[in-house]
Amino acid sequence: METDEEEQRVTPFQLQFDKPVASQIKIAEWNPEKDLLAMVTEDSKILLHRFNWQRLWTISPGKCITSLCWRPDGKAIAVGLEDGTVSLHDVENGKLLRSLKSHTVAVVSLNWEEDGQMTRDEYGSHSVYEDRTSRFFPPPPRVPRMPGLVSGETGFMDDSEDSFRELSNSSQQRFNILCSGDKDGFICFSIFGIFPIGKINIHNFGAASPLKNTEAECRLLNASVYKVALSKDLCHLIVMCSGELIEDREESENRQMTEPGMHGLHCIVLDTSIFWKRKSELHQVAQQASNIEELAEVIRSSISVMHKEWSDAMRTFHDKFDSLSNLIVDHGLQSSPQEEFLSLLGGARTSPAVHQFLVNSLGEVGVKRVSKAVCGAGKELQLIILNHLQPAAEIIAFRMGELRGLSRWRARYQGIGLDETLINNATEKAGMILVQVERFIRVLSSVLQQFSNFFNWLLKCIKLLNSEPSDHHLLLYNRSVPSIHVFNLVISIYSLTHTYQFGSELVVIFLKFLYDQDPVKQLLEVSEADESIEVGLETVQRVRELVQFGGFSDCEHLQRTLAKEFQQMESSFKEAFQMPFTTISRKIVCEDSLPLCPLPPLSASLSTSIPMSVSYYEDASHSVPHQTRQHMFLDYISFHIPDESFSGMENCIGIVRGIMHDSSIVKRGYTSVEAVLLCIPVGYYCVDLSLYKESQIVLLLNETTTTSESAGDACMMIVQANDLPFVSITRSTSLNYWNLHQLKDSVVHLQMENEKVRSIPHSVIAPLAVSSSRGVACVFAARKRALVYILEEDEDEVSDSE
Repeated sequence: METDEEEQRVTPFQLQFDKPVASQIKIAEWNPEKDLLAMVTEDSKILLHRFNWQRLWTISPGKCITSLCWRPDGKAIAVGLEDGTVSLHDVENGKLLRSLKSHTVAVVSLNWEEDGQMTRDEYGSHSVYEDRTSRFFPPPPRVPRMPGLVSGETGFMDDSEDSFRELSNSSQQRFNILCSGDKDGFICFSIFGIFPIGKINIHNFGAASPLKNTEAECRLLNASVYKVALSKDLCHLIVMCSGELIEDREESENRQMTEPGMHGLHCIVLDTSIFWKRKSELHQVAQQASNIEELAEVIRSSISVMHKEWSDAMRTFHDKFDSLSNLIVDHGLQSSPQEEFLSLLGGARTSPAVHQFLVNSLGEVGVKRVSKAVCGAGKELQLIILNHLQPAAEIIAFRMGELRGLSRWRARYQGIGLDETLINNATEKAGMILVQVERFIRVLSSVLQQFSNFFNWLLKCIKLLNSEPSDHHLLLYNRSVPSIHVFNLVISIYSLTHTYQFGSELVVIFLKFLYDQDPVKQLLEVSEADESIEVGLETVQRVRELVQFGGFSDCEHLQRTLAKEFQQMESSFKEAFQMPFTTISRKIVCEDSLPLCPLPPLSASLSTSIPMSVSYYEDASHSVPHQTRQHMFLDYISFHIPDESFSGMENCIGIVRGIMHDSSIVKRGYTSVEAVLLCIPVGYYCVDLSLYKESQIVLLLNETTTTSESAGDACMMIVQANDLPFVSITRSTSLNYWNLHQLKDSVVHLQMENEKVRSIPHSVIAPLAVSSSRGVACVFAARKRALVYILEEDEDEVSDSE
């Protein structure tokens, strides 16, 4: 009877299933809204499984994956890479949606948090932002595919463009921020995961010194980020990092020489309340700017595709027609191909070189093939302009107009860096790109008409030449042959070229200006700094007169190519959007730093081996007004303390709470931060841990003793943090003093029989993946197995058992 009661006590969690995995897992995260588990293997492949372990997809970014997190609505997943890139992938198929190169080194931590109140601003009023673009424009154009490529080969969106539009269409989303931290101490922020809005370096922050009765600040040296966690109200960011804490004040140089810094694990609290205070303004700016950047990508790709298509067509043209120059030289003539064609157009004799070229080298088939290549490419260019380039430019101009209106509301938008002058300049550049597109359309249409006319004329010439006897070219240059034959052929060609006077003039224009020149390609290429398109003086004067009427101030836009104009437009966008980025970065400040525990010398390279977790819970003990809503959440920090940190404190876990509350009153000389130390049961050590809902902590423990026959067992334990005897910790009087050392004599020893514990018949490894929304946990065994447990007890089963 006692054995049955003991088994019922040690197995409170239901095992859903035990499945093998193909390779070992190093990162695992549950989807916050769906029964999906994303896992990263040791060879950096991402696997997405349903709760029943059905695999949905597998992708491989081709680089080492160092971190992973879900968007709050579960529709996209952010992946941090070793080279500093953060890539976003669609939950439906794993397709790449967007990549941001925000860092230069490995992104070791990602956290994506959304505001719990979508429609309230800092004044307590409802503020719903409507994107008016859809009222006036159809859905935005897609990126054109490069000719010859099938879907999926471009590596950019393709089939998942609809998913990306949903990702970037943030008008109906709750305001959210993606935070990313790297191992060099840089932390980046992006709105909706796609619009960068800030970047800070924790080395540059100064926090209040832990010493009492001093005005000095402390800074971190050689810091490396372990984990970042943004509060649910977006007002604070907790950063877990390693580094050396030193006192930073001008008059303390001698003191720094005698008192070494504190190298170890530190907790930094950053004030990010600007995200909550200005979330409505930031939402609108991010919505417009991110869509503008995406449409700019459509224009860039359109220009690139058009340039390739037209270059390929012109290469086909010149491959055929350049041979005429060689034939002219071979026949000892001094004329150019244009002169030879003009001679033919004027009804003069057909030279042997031209005859050989038209009849033998080119022929009707060759003309038709070249005509199809050139005219076909021209039609493709027109379709790209109609379906991609022009709509993108028009929507960009509209969205820039919206931003221009916002920038004039200085009371609200100047504070987030929306500079009116820079926005006005970017708006004008957006208008200039529309002018350039219109000019390109006209040039392309004219060039295609002239090419078509030239090819039609050549076809008729070749038909006439072919209609004569096979030796007619001898007739043209043999005086012994009756001249009537020569006369008849010349009259036929002359009559042909002058049947339509307008067509003849187009042939002349083509030969003089288009045969060896390419105005279409010129407009699609970025001109050099000292190179410009020639514009007539009369046109320049008329442009200057138009400037007097207002609306734009750039008088030299017609001297630039389409590609150069786009380059300048992009530069103006970057400058305009950089100002909010810089402004917000300056407004993120450090509120407090708390030294936690010393770390062994090799900890910087073994950060992933230190189990830690940061979470926020609603603080029911505080009833606060709306203006101070950042105090509605209580922070919990849990971490494993290395055995080398403190003598006599082995195999312990530290839990700290209230550090955000402490940051607001630390300068007054007292603190509300509380902590407790937990000692792991004898015979076990902590593999990983995770904070769970309702202030609970889930511990994954392995047995310390193993035998040759067995790799050892493990267990999973849930501890109710609210029931623990937290102790207030005070600021130290010495710089080289760790706050948790105060709790050395008040360690709480965990007992297996007093906690909810589930034994696991395997030796386990990190990570421990816990889902607060679903109430499940996934544990990975050392022998490549995945075990999923139900953490929530079924109330019906409990009542039945009772």
